[in-house]
Amino acid sequence: MSDETRQAPARIRGGRESRDIGIDLGTANTLVYMRGHGIVLNEPSVVAVKAGSTTALAVGTEAKETIGRTPGSITAIRPLKDGVISDYEAAEEMIRHFVRKAVPGRRPRTRMVVCVPSGVTPVERRAIVHAADRAGARAVHLIEEPMAAAIGAGLPVSSARGSMVVDIGGGTTEVAVISLGGIVTARSLRVGGDRMDAAITDYVRKEHQLLIGERTAEHIKIAIGSAWPVPALPELEERTFTVRGRQKVAGLPKTLELSVAEVRSALDEPIESIIAAVRSTLEECPPELSGDIMEHGIVLTGGGALLPGLELRLSAATGIPVFVADEPLDCVALGSGKCVEGFDNLQKLLAAS
Repeated sequence: MSDETRQAPARIRGGRESRDIGIDLGTANTLVYMRGHGIVLNEPSVVAVKAGSTTALAVGTEAKETIGRTPGSITAIRPLKDGVISDYEAAEEMIRHFVRKAVPGRRPRTRMVVCVPSGVTPVERRAIVHAADRAGARAVHLIEEPMAAAIGAGLPVSSARGSMVVDIGGGTTEVAVISLGGIVTARSLRVGGDRMDAAITDYVRKEHQLLIGERTAEHIKIAIGSAWPVPALPELEERTFTVRGRQKVAGLPKTLELSVAEVRSALDEPIESIIAAVRSTLEECPPELSGDIMEHGIVLTGGGALLPGLELRLSAATGIPVFVADEPLDCVALGSGKCVEGFDNLQKLLAAS
Protein backbone atom coordinates (compact mmCIF):
# COMPACT_ATOMS: atom_id res chain seq x y z
CA MET A 1 0.00 0.00 0.00
CA SER A 2 1.44 3.38 -0.97
CA ASP A 3 2.06 6.24 1.47
CA GLU A 4 -0.47 8.34 -0.43
CA THR A 5 -3.15 5.70 0.18
CA ARG A 6 -2.39 5.59 3.89
CA GLN A 7 -2.52 9.36 4.28
CA ALA A 8 -5.71 9.89 2.30
CA PRO A 9 -8.76 10.30 4.55
CA ALA A 10 -11.50 7.75 3.99
CA ARG A 11 -14.84 9.09 2.80
CA ILE A 12 -17.91 8.05 4.72
CA ARG A 13 -20.30 6.01 2.64
CA GLY A 14 -22.83 5.61 5.41
CA GLY A 15 -23.70 2.60 7.53
CA ARG A 16 -22.02 1.16 10.60
CA GLU A 17 -19.11 -0.30 8.61
CA SER A 18 -17.81 3.23 8.03
CA ARG A 19 -17.74 4.13 11.73
CA ASP A 20 -15.74 1.32 13.36
CA ILE A 21 -11.97 1.82 13.52
CA GLY A 22 -8.91 0.03 14.83
CA ILE A 23 -6.00 2.03 16.23
CA ASP A 24 -2.40 0.91 16.58
CA LEU A 25 -1.39 3.50 19.16
CA GLY A 26 2.37 3.18 18.85
CA THR A 27 5.20 5.02 20.58
CA ALA A 28 6.70 6.01 17.22
CA ASN A 29 3.74 5.90 14.81
CA THR A 30 -0.04 5.67 15.04
CA LEU A 31 -1.99 3.75 12.38
CA VAL A 32 -5.76 3.89 11.92
CA TYR A 33 -7.72 1.12 10.22
CA MET A 34 -11.29 1.85 9.13
CA ARG A 35 -13.83 -0.89 8.61
CA GLY A 36 -14.39 -1.43 4.91
CA HIS A 37 -11.48 0.85 3.92
CA GLY A 38 -8.27 -0.65 5.36
CA ILE A 39 -5.41 1.46 6.77
CA VAL A 40 -6.35 5.09 6.15
CA LEU A 41 -3.75 6.90 8.26
CA ASN A 42 -0.13 6.35 9.30
CA GLU A 43 1.57 9.26 11.05
CA PRO A 44 4.20 9.84 13.78
CA SER A 45 2.93 9.91 17.36
CA VAL A 46 4.16 13.45 18.00
CA VAL A 47 2.42 16.61 19.19
CA ALA A 48 3.88 20.13 19.04
CA VAL A 49 2.51 22.40 21.80
CA LYS A 50 3.07 25.98 22.89
CA ALA A 51 5.31 26.18 25.95
CA GLY A 52 3.27 26.48 29.14
CA SER A 53 0.08 25.51 27.33
CA THR A 54 -1.78 22.34 26.34
CA THR A 55 -2.84 23.76 22.98
CA ALA A 56 -1.62 21.59 20.11
CA LEU A 57 -0.02 23.58 17.30
CA ALA A 58 0.73 20.56 15.11
CA VAL A 59 0.17 16.79 15.25
CA GLY A 60 1.70 13.85 13.41
CA THR A 61 3.99 14.35 10.42
CA GLU A 62 3.99 18.13 10.71
CA ALA A 63 4.87 17.94 14.39
CA LYS A 64 7.71 15.44 13.87
CA GLU A 65 9.47 17.87 11.55
CA THR A 66 9.83 20.22 14.53
CA ILE A 67 11.74 17.74 16.76
CA GLY A 68 15.12 19.23 17.66
CA ARG A 69 14.36 22.39 15.66
CA THR A 70 11.73 24.20 17.74
CA PRO A 71 12.17 27.67 19.27
CA GLY A 72 11.81 28.07 23.01
CA SER A 73 8.12 28.86 22.70
CA ILE A 74 7.25 25.50 21.08
CA THR A 75 7.79 22.00 22.49
CA ALA A 76 7.59 18.77 20.46
CA ILE A 77 6.51 15.88 22.67
CA ARG A 78 5.69 12.20 22.30
CA PRO A 79 2.49 11.49 24.28
CA LEU A 80 3.40 7.81 24.57
CA LYS A 81 6.48 6.39 26.24
CA ASP A 82 7.35 2.69 26.22
CA GLY A 83 4.01 1.93 24.59
CA VAL A 84 1.81 3.63 27.21
CA ILE A 85 0.44 7.13 27.69
CA SER A 86 2.87 9.43 29.49
CA ASP A 87 1.13 12.73 28.67
CA TYR A 88 -2.62 12.27 28.94
CA GLU A 89 -3.78 15.62 27.54
CA ALA A 90 -1.45 15.44 24.53
CA ALA A 91 -2.48 11.82 23.86
CA GLU A 92 -6.16 12.75 23.93
CA GLU A 93 -5.55 15.62 21.50
CA MET A 94 -3.50 13.35 19.22
CA ILE A 95 -6.14 10.60 19.11
CA ARG A 96 -8.89 13.14 18.46
CA HIS A 97 -6.86 14.71 15.64
CA PHE A 98 -6.14 11.36 13.96
CA VAL A 99 -9.75 10.19 14.24
CA ARG A 100 -11.02 13.43 12.72
CA LYS A 101 -8.46 13.19 9.92
CA ALA A 102 -9.35 9.56 9.19
CA VAL A 103 -13.09 10.15 9.47
CA PRO A 104 -13.69 13.72 8.22
CA GLY A 105 -16.94 15.61 8.44
CA ARG A 106 -19.90 15.04 10.75
CA ARG A 107 -19.95 11.53 12.19
CA PRO A 108 -21.52 9.58 15.03
CA ARG A 109 -19.40 8.27 17.91
CA THR A 110 -17.43 5.25 16.76
CA ARG A 111 -16.53 1.83 18.10
CA MET A 112 -12.75 1.59 18.53
CA VAL A 113 -10.37 -1.33 18.90
CA VAL A 114 -7.16 -0.02 20.47
CA CYS A 115 -3.96 -2.08 20.70
CA VAL A 116 -2.05 -2.03 24.01
CA PRO A 117 1.17 -3.71 25.22
CA SER A 118 0.61 -6.98 27.05
CA GLY A 119 2.37 -5.66 30.16
CA VAL A 120 0.28 -2.53 30.76
CA THR A 121 -1.14 -1.97 34.21
CA PRO A 122 -4.87 -1.48 34.93
CA VAL A 123 -4.18 2.24 35.46
CA GLU A 124 -2.51 2.50 32.06
CA ARG A 125 -5.40 0.62 30.44
CA ARG A 126 -7.91 3.04 31.97
CA ALA A 127 -5.89 6.00 30.70
CA ILE A 128 -6.02 4.65 27.14
CA VAL A 129 -9.75 3.91 27.37
CA HIS A 130 -10.49 7.35 28.80
CA ALA A 131 -8.43 9.12 26.12
CA ALA A 132 -10.23 7.19 23.35
CA ASP A 133 -13.61 7.90 24.94
CA ARG A 134 -12.89 11.65 25.11
CA ALA A 135 -11.73 11.50 21.48
CA GLY A 136 -15.18 10.33 20.34
CA ALA A 137 -15.55 6.59 20.98
CA ARG A 138 -18.95 5.18 21.93
CA ALA A 139 -17.32 1.85 22.85
CA VAL A 140 -13.65 1.03 23.40
CA HIS A 141 -12.23 -2.48 23.08
CA LEU A 142 -8.62 -3.25 23.97
CA ILE A 143 -6.54 -5.98 22.36
CA GLU A 144 -3.01 -6.89 23.35
CA GLU A 145 -0.42 -5.99 20.73
CA PRO A 146 1.12 -9.46 20.31
CA MET A 147 -2.34 -10.93 19.66
CA ALA A 148 -3.12 -8.19 17.13
CA ALA A 149 0.30 -8.70 15.49
CA ALA A 150 -0.29 -12.45 15.22
CA ILE A 151 -3.73 -11.92 13.66
CA GLY A 152 -2.31 -9.35 11.23
CA ALA A 153 0.53 -11.71 10.29
CA GLY A 154 -1.97 -14.43 9.42
CA LEU A 155 -1.05 -16.85 12.21
CA PRO A 156 -3.71 -19.43 13.24
CA VAL A 157 -4.41 -17.85 16.64
CA SER A 158 -7.70 -19.73 17.16
CA SER A 159 -6.29 -23.20 16.53
CA ALA A 160 -4.65 -25.53 19.03
CA ARG A 161 -1.32 -25.11 17.24
CA GLY A 162 1.18 -22.98 19.12
CA SER A 163 2.39 -19.82 17.38
CA MET A 164 5.11 -17.43 18.53
CA VAL A 165 5.29 -13.77 17.57
CA VAL A 166 7.91 -11.14 18.40
CA ASP A 167 6.60 -7.61 17.79
CA ILE A 168 9.39 -5.00 17.95
CA GLY A 169 7.87 -1.54 18.05
CA GLY A 170 9.21 1.91 18.82
CA GLY A 171 8.84 1.70 22.59
CA THR A 172 8.29 -1.96 23.43
CA THR A 173 9.03 -5.48 22.26
CA GLU A 174 6.16 -7.91 22.75
CA VAL A 175 7.00 -11.63 22.82
CA ALA A 176 4.12 -14.09 23.04
CA VAL A 177 3.15 -17.72 22.51
CA ILE A 178 -0.47 -17.98 21.34
CA SER A 179 -2.83 -20.94 21.16
CA LEU A 180 -6.63 -21.42 21.11
CA GLY A 181 -7.31 -17.69 20.91
CA GLY A 182 -5.30 -16.79 24.01
CA ILE A 183 -1.80 -15.81 25.08
CA VAL A 184 -0.20 -18.77 26.84
CA THR A 185 3.00 -17.01 27.92
CA ALA A 186 4.35 -13.58 27.13
CA ARG A 187 6.99 -10.95 27.85
CA SER A 188 6.61 -7.20 27.41
CA LEU A 189 10.02 -5.58 27.20
CA ARG A 190 10.41 -1.81 27.18
CA VAL A 191 13.07 -2.00 24.51
CA GLY A 192 12.43 -1.13 20.87
CA GLY A 193 13.39 1.23 18.09
CA ASP A 194 13.74 4.20 20.43
CA ARG A 195 16.19 2.31 22.66
CA MET A 196 18.19 1.38 19.55
CA ASP A 197 18.35 5.05 18.54
CA ALA A 198 19.49 5.97 22.06
CA ALA A 199 22.18 3.26 21.93
CA ILE A 200 23.57 4.77 18.71
CA THR A 201 23.51 8.26 20.25
CA ASP A 202 25.39 7.00 23.33
CA TYR A 203 27.97 5.17 21.21
CA VAL A 204 28.77 8.22 19.07
CA ARG A 205 29.04 10.40 22.17
CA LYS A 206 31.33 8.01 24.06
CA GLU A 207 33.51 6.75 21.20
CA HIS A 208 33.73 9.89 19.05
CA GLN A 209 32.92 12.70 21.52
CA LEU A 210 30.17 13.87 19.17
CA LEU A 211 26.65 14.93 20.13
CA ILE A 212 23.83 13.98 17.74
CA GLY A 213 20.03 14.13 17.93
CA GLU A 214 17.50 11.32 17.91
CA ARG A 215 16.49 11.96 14.29
CA THR A 216 20.12 11.60 13.17
CA ALA A 217 20.44 8.37 15.16
CA GLU A 218 17.29 7.03 13.51
CA HIS A 219 18.67 7.87 10.06
CA ILE A 220 21.90 6.02 10.92
CA LYS A 221 19.96 2.95 12.06
CA ILE A 222 17.87 2.86 8.89
CA ALA A 223 20.81 3.50 6.56
CA ILE A 224 23.50 1.14 7.90
CA GLY A 225 22.06 -0.57 10.99
CA SER A 226 22.21 -4.38 11.21
CA ALA A 227 22.14 -7.12 13.84
CA TRP A 228 24.14 -9.78 12.01
CA PRO A 229 26.15 -10.04 8.76
CA VAL A 230 23.69 -10.79 5.95
CA PRO A 231 25.08 -13.12 3.24
CA ALA A 232 22.46 -11.86 0.78
CA LEU A 233 23.63 -8.26 1.30
CA PRO A 234 27.45 -8.31 1.02
CA GLU A 235 27.46 -4.68 -0.09
CA LEU A 236 26.00 -3.63 3.29
CA GLU A 237 29.31 -4.30 5.04
CA GLU A 238 31.05 -1.72 2.87
CA ARG A 239 28.64 1.13 3.55
CA THR A 240 29.40 4.13 5.74
CA PHE A 241 27.28 7.01 6.99
CA THR A 242 28.38 10.63 7.21
CA VAL A 243 27.40 11.96 10.62
CA ARG A 244 27.21 15.66 11.38
CA GLY A 245 26.98 16.81 14.96
CA ARG A 246 28.49 19.01 17.65
CA GLN A 247 31.75 18.26 19.43
CA LYS A 248 31.19 17.37 23.06
CA VAL A 249 34.12 19.45 24.41
CA ALA A 250 34.76 22.23 21.90
CA GLY A 251 31.12 22.69 20.99
CA LEU A 252 31.95 23.16 17.31
CA PRO A 253 30.34 21.33 14.35
CA LYS A 254 32.13 18.17 13.24
CA THR A 255 31.71 15.46 10.59
CA LEU A 256 32.74 11.80 10.82
CA GLU A 257 32.17 8.53 8.97
CA LEU A 258 30.44 5.68 10.82
CA SER A 259 30.89 2.08 9.65
CA VAL A 260 28.39 -0.78 9.66
CA ALA A 261 30.49 -2.65 12.24
CA GLU A 262 30.39 0.31 14.64
CA VAL A 263 26.62 0.65 14.42
CA ARG A 264 26.20 -3.11 14.88
CA SER A 265 28.32 -2.88 18.03
CA ALA A 266 26.21 0.03 19.29
CA LEU A 267 23.00 -1.99 18.78
CA ASP A 268 24.31 -5.07 20.56
CA GLU A 269 22.87 -4.28 24.02
CA PRO A 270 19.21 -3.72 23.02
CA ILE A 271 19.29 -6.70 20.65
CA GLU A 272 20.65 -8.97 23.38
CA SER A 273 17.81 -7.80 25.65
CA ILE A 274 15.28 -8.87 23.00
CA ILE A 275 16.99 -12.25 22.59
CA ALA A 276 16.92 -12.78 26.37
CA ALA A 277 13.16 -12.05 26.42
CA VAL A 278 12.57 -14.58 23.64
CA ARG A 279 14.56 -17.22 25.49
CA SER A 280 12.67 -16.58 28.74
CA THR A 281 9.34 -16.91 26.95
CA LEU A 282 10.42 -20.18 25.33
CA GLU A 283 11.52 -21.56 28.70
CA GLU A 284 8.01 -21.02 30.09
CA CYS A 285 6.29 -22.48 27.04
CA PRO A 286 4.51 -25.87 27.48
CA PRO A 287 6.41 -28.73 25.77
CA GLU A 288 3.59 -29.46 23.31
CA LEU A 289 3.59 -25.88 22.05
CA SER A 290 7.40 -25.81 21.95
CA GLY A 291 7.26 -28.57 19.36
CA ASP A 292 4.88 -26.51 17.24
CA ILE A 293 7.19 -23.50 17.42
CA MET A 294 10.20 -25.64 16.47
CA GLU A 295 8.29 -26.87 13.44
CA HIS A 296 6.70 -23.61 12.27
CA GLY A 297 9.20 -21.06 13.56
CA ILE A 298 9.02 -17.60 15.14
CA VAL A 299 7.44 -14.65 13.28
CA LEU A 300 8.90 -11.13 13.59
CA THR A 301 6.64 -8.09 13.22
CA GLY A 302 6.98 -4.35 13.87
CA GLY A 303 9.48 -1.84 12.58
CA GLY A 304 12.38 -3.57 14.36
CA ALA A 305 11.80 -6.66 12.20
CA LEU A 306 13.21 -4.67 9.26
CA LEU A 307 16.67 -4.47 10.87
CA PRO A 308 18.89 -6.54 8.54
CA GLY A 309 20.18 -9.77 10.03
CA LEU A 310 17.94 -9.73 13.11
CA GLU A 311 16.10 -12.91 12.10
CA LEU A 312 19.46 -14.64 11.47
CA ARG A 313 20.84 -13.64 14.87
CA LEU A 314 17.68 -14.65 16.69
CA SER A 315 17.61 -18.00 14.90
CA ALA A 316 21.27 -18.65 15.78
CA ALA A 317 20.58 -17.81 19.45
CA THR A 318 17.49 -20.04 19.80
CA GLY A 319 18.02 -22.79 17.22
CA ILE A 320 14.53 -22.09 15.83
CA PRO A 321 13.67 -20.82 12.33
CA VAL A 322 12.74 -17.14 12.36
CA PHE A 323 10.74 -15.37 9.65
CA VAL A 324 9.82 -11.74 8.99
CA ALA A 325 6.09 -11.27 8.42
CA ASP A 326 4.71 -9.74 5.26
CA GLU A 327 4.16 -6.01 5.85
CA PRO A 328 5.68 -6.13 9.38
CA LEU A 329 5.06 -2.42 9.98
CA ASP A 330 1.31 -2.86 9.47
CA CYS A 331 0.70 -6.19 11.25
CA VAL A 332 -0.68 -4.74 14.51
CA ALA A 333 -2.97 -2.31 12.67
CA LEU A 334 -4.13 -5.06 10.31
CA GLY A 335 -4.84 -7.30 13.30
CA SER A 336 -6.96 -4.63 14.94
CA GLY A 337 -8.65 -4.16 11.56
CA LYS A 338 -9.61 -7.82 11.33
CA CYS A 339 -11.23 -7.47 14.76
CA VAL A 340 -13.10 -4.40 13.52
CA GLU A 341 -14.25 -6.27 10.41
CA GLY A 342 -15.55 -9.18 12.50
CA PHE A 343 -16.57 -7.98 15.95
CA ASP A 344 -18.93 -10.91 16.47
CA ASN A 345 -16.44 -13.60 15.48
CA LEU A 346 -13.50 -12.13 17.40
CA GLN A 347 -15.33 -10.81 20.45
CA LYS A 348 -13.56 -13.22 22.79
CA LEU A 349 -10.20 -11.71 21.82
CA LEU A 350 -11.30 -8.23 22.88
CA ALA A 351 -11.56 -6.80 26.38
CA ALA A 352 -14.67 -4.62 26.37
CA SER A 353 -14.42 -1.45 28.44
